[in-house]
Amino acid sequence: MDRIRNGAGARMNDDVMKSLEIDVHDQKTGLKIAAERLSMVRYVFLVQIEDGIASAEQRASLEYADAVLIGWPDVDSPEVATLDEEQVRNLRQQMTLMEQYVERFREMEREGDVDGMTDTLIRITERVAEVRRNFQPDFPLPTFAEIRRVVQDEWDEEMNAIDPQQDNPTAEQMERETESEDRA
Repeated sequence: MDRIRNGAGARMNDDVMKSLEIDVHDQKTGLKIAAERLSMVRYVFLVQIEDGIASAEQRASLEYADAVLIGWPDVDSPEVATLDEEQVRNLRQQMTLMEQYVERFREMEREGDVDGMTDTLIRITERVAEVRRNFQPDFPLPTFAEIRRVVQDEWDEEMNAIDPQQDNPTAEQMERETESEDRA
């Protein structure tokens, strides 16, 4: 049953692509679509979180998407490789997964599930990063974990600057502070 649905869905997608005059046989079309999809999802996410203070996870998910999109090559660029059959299969798999995550993201947006959207943005970005790796195998892309560590450190620093006395003082510290103030 899944094969039938997937086959029909693929034919329907191919029909839509043809009606838009997009060459479905040009493997580099996936490169362009992946960047556009991630850009749109990233923007929707940004709008969802802009009214509050973004958590470290939310910031990291945005930074990760940005890192994957920075310097995105044109499809005609000489630095974009031509894929072999295995890479084309991987490309199609990554694009299919990306679209499934985009649909989940849209559902979470409707439900107002920002935490779910955060995680799903990361998953979409991972798929897009894999697409880019196929076409630019030598391009250095960071992992989400690397971005997350840096953003967490920055976030912790910012939060400490807002409330440097974040720690709950012990009774002994409070007593010393009171004595110090009494002497002054």
